[in-house]
Amino acid sequence: MTEYIILMPLGIMIFGLLTVVFRDSYLTKNQKRIMLGIIGLIFLLVLQNVFDFVLQTSVYMPYVRTLVSVFGYCIRPAIIALFCKLVRPGGKNTFAWALVIINACVYITALFSNAVFQIDDTNHYHGGTINGLSNTAFVISVVLLCYLIYCTVIQYRQRKTWLWVAFANAAIIIISALLDISPLYRDYPVSYNTIAIVCCSLFYYIWLHLEFVKEHERDLMAEQRIRIMVSQIQPHFLYNTLSTIQALCRIDPQKAFETTGKFGTYLRNNIDYLDQTDLIELEKELEHTKIYAEIEMLRFPKIEVEYDIEAKDFYLPALTIQPLVENAIRHGVRSREHGIVKVSTKEKDDYYEIIISDNGVGFDIENLKKKDGTHIGISNVNERISDMCTGTFTIESEIDKGTIVTIKIPRRE
Repeated sequence: MTEYIILMPLGIMIFGLLTVVFRDSYLTKNQKRIMLGIIGLIFLLVLQNVFDFVLQTSVYMPYVRTLVSVFGYCIRPAIIALFCKLVRPGGKNTFAWALVIINACVYITALFSNAVFQIDDTNHYHGGTINGLSNTAFVISVVLLCYLIYCTVIQYRQRKTWLWVAFANAAIIIISALLDISPLYRDYPVSYNTIAIVCCSLFYYIWLHLEFVKEHERDLMAEQRIRIMVSQIQPHFLYNTLSTIQALCRIDPQKAFETTGKFGTYLRNNIDYLDQTDLIELEKELEHTKIYAEIEMLRFPKIEVEYDIEAKDFYLPALTIQPLVENAIRHGVRSREHGIVKVSTKEKDDYYEIIISDNGVGFDIENLKKKDGTHIGISNVNERISDMCTGTFTIESEIDKGTIVTIKIPRRE
């Protein structure tokens, strides 16, 4: 019975992994299902090893041993394919599952043919009549391990310091499989390869768990940063609008009534955008900008906001154009005899272009960062354009001539 002592640490690892996965709040439902499937197959693989050992040493049932061996050969590549799915949950992994099916079809022929392997009448294992076919599981597993490394590198290429985990686990599994077919192999209830699969699955899960935690923290930080930036944009317009409405109540009550309605729409849009962490349609952003511009033009009749919209069917972060128009009015054209702010959009080959230009007083771009809060709209929009849609943001400004802000948003399917 001393041979079976190895089952105790393996059982502890499998049970521990199962418990941790059940309680892991950083896994999505799909990732948790995949991980539970991996644990289930690993458990079946250990049982297959034990049954095969018993059938080899104690019980004479050649056909049953053949059936158990076929199951063992089929299950190993499936475990690796599931890890490929776990690493890239959005991918179909057709290549991996095609290899799993091919491997299974090859070994199922052992139930009625000696082409792959055979268990003779004396209960001994022999290679098949077709040379090399008995190594199909090993070859396919190596290919799948290489594919798993590829998936890992593609998914986590930005964090190169930890990619060695994937290479190390693959090397351990390959070495253990070679030991199983080498002269150093000794009969145990569980093969070297099965032990390696259990251990490496645990190591790989721990590494993936750490990556899932980092991704979750990054998402939270990005969401909080966007919320803070959006909330910072709101106050700039509130005080000026209230002052405008107050003045209109004395000289034009009807206009004050209309302006109050527009102001309410503006506030409602801003409140809605507080929870908007996704991109929005250009039409919605333009509508919000026009409401703002109409209220500002009531207060400053000498300014004018023009629109030249050639491209409409694309998305951008909420509060992208409006803060820039606000910035152009407040810091650019307000002091002009006839201030003009122009918003235009164009469609290029691989991106959409948004241009906000004005004939205002301009400013020194080099001193932009030194002006605490004066151009907060510019810095906020710049960061959100970069974070949310990998776009670019450029500013050209010349003192006493005006400013041009150019935003380029990559085309997406």
